[in-house]
Amino acid sequence: MATPVILIFDVGKTNKKALLFDEQYNLVYEEASHLQETADEDGYPCEDVNALTAWLKSKFAEITNNPAFNVKAVNFSGYGASFVNLGADLQPVTPLYNYLKPYPEHLKEQFYNTYGGESVMAKHTASPVLGNLNSGMQLYRLKYERPDAFASIKYSLHLPQYLAFVLTGETYTDITSIGCHTGLWDYQQNTYHRWVLEEGIDKLFAPIFPSDKTIAIKDKGVVCGKGLHDSSAALVPYLASVGEPFILLSTGTWCISLNPFNHFMLSDYELHQDCLCYLTFQGNPVKASRLFAGYEHEQQVKKLGEHFGVSQDYYKTVVYNPSLLDSLPNVDTTRQLDVETAMVQQSAFGHRALHSFNSYEAAYHQLMYDIMLQQAHSLKLVLSGTAVKQIFVDGGFGANLIYMQLLAKAFPQLEVYAATVGQASALGAALAIHESWNSKPVPENIIGLRHYAAQTDVVM
Repeated sequence: MATPVILIFDVGKTNKKALLFDEQYNLVYEEASHLQETADEDGYPCEDVNALTAWLKSKFAEITNNPAFNVKAVNFSGYGASFVNLGADLQPVTPLYNYLKPYPEHLKEQFYNTYGGESVMAKHTASPVLGNLNSGMQLYRLKYERPDAFASIKYSLHLPQYLAFVLTGETYTDITSIGCHTGLWDYQQNTYHRWVLEEGIDKLFAPIFPSDKTIAIKDKGVVCGKGLHDSSAALVPYLASVGEPFILLSTGTWCISLNPFNHFMLSDYELHQDCLCYLTFQGNPVKASRLFAGYEHEQQVKKLGEHFGVSQDYYKTVVYNPSLLDSLPNVDTTRQLDVETAMVQQSAFGHRALHSFNSYEAAYHQLMYDIMLQQAHSLKLVLSGTAVKQIFVDGGFGANLIYMQLLAKAFPQLEVYAATVGQASALGAALAIHESWNSKPVPENIIGLRHYAAQTDVVM
């Protein structure tokens, strides 16, 4: 008999995954794909929306035709700050722009001079000034740089909602995508910011669809959610099963510290330190801080592999060695890891001379120490003043023993756990539409956790 399942497409910048969960939310199928990037009109690398669309359709057909599974529902989690702009024929009319692309300074000045300045706008929209990472600014840029392209847009869909559109043909907007550092949402008024209306951007947005509801995919007998921003999706399993206040540290390309129990307004200092707010799938604000640590780790292990003549994933064989860490000249063992002077974005490791390390293991310990200086500072920004008792780490760094040991050392007063289910975004997208496809109760033990205690043989 075919197993009843929900299909989740989890689309990150690096990996595109198709996952199946059964009615007890056990992961019964997972496949990851890596798609080649293309370039936009300026030659800047970006997601190939046509390749992504073809992959989605092909994988959906393959899995729904697999006799081993009875697909009851499908949903999506995807990275934010990315619009797919559709024309009157509902085909993409612009590239899917890369949120890392530099933003024109003159347009940035024009925007903030028009709408009250950076500080005021950042506070109202709970979005630091991030250029293209504020996805609303991408549409503002199109309006003034490529007015013909802007005029041809019928709908602008954030990426998760575009994925849903591909399978349903229906256009909707989702609150978690609007609320993720887009610059679009006025957190004080709980609606689109006035600039969105004054610039006519709101006319490009489809109606907001509830994150916990579904529509039917015609002729398939499958219901479909409208997709969630991956960071908001990652919170869902924890909100559903954890009683005490916690921080979720969602690690991947970005390491995002999400504190649903921090209800203070964002300060200027926090905004300048890359703090922001997200919206849960229920529409509640979540204070968060971000670090580009996963990307930095990926780039640095490539350099380490080349320098030491080993594979890029050799770091997975490195065992945490406190004595080795203590012996490194660049590790100050007299200070705590939560130093106030830590940089927001990139650690000091990129400026270190690799020839000064006598082994890969030593260099990698230094890299993780440098990254943890940043991570601890980032976490502290959203931890301060709250009753948080626990930190949960999901994603890639949750399986990195050196990272986890250093994190436990940085926060000895808290309980630090790695989530053994490393698919929290996908699981959250499944749980968000639980009522639409699954008549069984949500299991209590939906997240497996591994506790890390600070080792006391090294003082930092």
